[in-house]
Amino acid sequence: MEGGGILVTLAPLILMFVVFYFLLIRPQQKRQKQVKQMQDDLQKGDNIVTIGGMHGVVHAIDEGTIVIIAGDTKLTYDRTSIRDVKSDV
Repeated sequence: MEGGGILVTLAPLILMFVVFYFLLIRPQQKRQKQVKQMQDDLQKGDNIVTIGGMHGVVHAIDEGTIVIIAGDTKLTYDRTSIRDVKSDV
């Protein structure tokens, strides 16, 4: 077998890994970075939505936790449980 034969054999496998990286892994890493940045930028008074779907307003922020006011109730959540910051009130 020639020296280039193994390269021809492995080319489809290498191409599959490259396509997999650019279509699945890289966009997921980019999204995780955006979510982390959003969670780090939270401020008191922000209107937020948790991953459970609860809507509320940020009352207090600690390193790993956040206190949310929803109606007349104050609830404590992990920062990682914040899914979105709503821009409209």
